[in-house]
Amino acid sequence: MNSKSDVCVYVGEALAAYGFGSGHPFGPDRMGVFWQRMVDLGLDQRVQVCEPQRASDEQILRFHTSEYLHRVKAQSKSGTGFLDFGDTPAFKGVYEAAATVVGTTLAAVDDVMNGRWRQAFVPIAGLHHARREQAAGFCVFNDCGVAIETLRSEYGVQRVAYVDIDAHHGDGVFYAFSDDPDLCVVDLHEDGRYLYPGTGSVEESGTGAAAGTKLNIPMPPGADDETFRRMWESAESFLSRAQPEFILLQCGADSLAGDPITHLEYTAAAHRYATERLLALAETSCSGRLVALGGGGYNRDNLAEAWTSVVAALLGEAA
Repeated sequence: MNSKSDVCVYVGEALAAYGFGSGHPFGPDRMGVFWQRMVDLGLDQRVQVCEPQRASDEQILRFHTSEYLHRVKAQSKSGTGFLDFGDTPAFKGVYEAAATVVGTTLAAVDDVMNGRWRQAFVPIAGLHHARREQAAGFCVFNDCGVAIETLRSEYGVQRVAYVDIDAHHGDGVFYAFSDDPDLCVVDLHEDGRYLYPGTGSVEESGTGAAAGTKLNIPMPPGADDETFRRMWESAESFLSRAQPEFILLQCGADSLAGDPITHLEYTAAAHRYATERLLALAETSCSGRLVALGGGGYNRDNLAEAWTSVVAALLGEAA
């Protein structure tokens, strides 16, 4: 360790390449906007900076089907068509870009598990809509799902907490693990009656042996920081009872006021608060092991503000 903190941020051109063109809400400029704000605030000098890594096919297959992996590779070469039903277009190199998202998330998990860093943040990550067998909602490979499977198979970590504060319900994670009693899910999202993917009702709490291990908290359109903090109380109690061995935070910035495709009205203070509270839980429950993933966010100022607030909270910087 050098004189900088033991919080790492993973950035680089290979990670920024995950995006669907300049006219798409999920464009390849998102990481650069975030990093410029990091530089402007001087936070780039306070964190460790690590390069992106590309996942192997073997790693991706811990969550995804081989048929789907082969399809992504084929459409990555042609650069044509959609990988779902119209939201997630293929482009030349999409396989390499999506595999880099997964690989970088896995690098963050590995570095935290092995004590290289205490916490980590990956801005272009948290692709929580992808199913095991197809893309969905701008998400090609589900790095969250691969990380959860990897924590189990490679590190022997059973009790994982997945916390999602993106405006959209993390359906790709939720339903892939709906019957997994050791995955604690807490998902605060805009009510599915008003926003894609239309899922995540309070009645959905896990199936079979996992009943009661998942907590969906649908938020009404216009919900603000006060509403978020009020609803967070039940989320934190739920998480504390789970006593996780590792925490994944999907901190999508599309829940801030002014996002072009959602209707929540948080400020970046909500993201800072959630990170601070999860960090406190991590310190008591799992030796501080927490990895934050950028998720959605389509207003560039918002994502820069939300994500730098997450990093500042990990660093213990004053608000």
